[in-house]
Amino acid sequence: MQRIFLIGYMGAGKTTVGKALSKELGLTFYDLDWYIEGRRHRTIPQLFEQEGEEGFRKIERNMLHEVAEFENILLSCGGGTPCFFDNIDYMNQQGSVIYLKTSPEVLCRHLRMGHTERPLLKGKNDEQLLQFVTEQLKQREPYYNKARLTIDVSLMDTFEKIRITVEKIKEILPKPPLPI
Repeated sequence: MQRIFLIGYMGAGKTTVGKALSKELGLTFYDLDWYIEGRRHRTIPQLFEQEGEEGFRKIERNMLHEVAEFENILLSCGGGTPCFFDNIDYMNQQGSVIYLKTSPEVLCRHLRMGHTERPLLKGKNDEQLLQFVTEQLKQREPYYNKARLTIDVSLMDTFEKIRITVEKIKEILPKPPLPI
């Protein structure tokens, strides 16, 4: 039985890497945000608006605990997931946690290219975005750094580089126990 949790700031490539890695390892892929939206029948921005960040984080924690009970999964977590409650410690107990690490500049480039509506970034110009990401990353890194495994994903701009990242992760992952 295997459980892998991908953490890191929004735009780090958790979903992209997660889909590719789960396919390679024969695990079921889950994106925590998509799971929450499916279970709550509302988008993440709607939940933020209706519940506030505190209310959203409680929902997120409950859904994390729900998915973390599934077997043979790879879960791509929201950027803030490890930073609230005891989420990072819980994930470390449940499986392998991998921090996808990169610079604020790379994150901003990815976020500008992405087509996802992100409530925390709404209305920010490039300079404000870089300042916001840099400050928030500083606050979140102590949580991210609690992951047992870290991989640099700064150069993941082609399918080949994504494949290389997946191979690197496969090399550093603990091998699952053999069935008895």
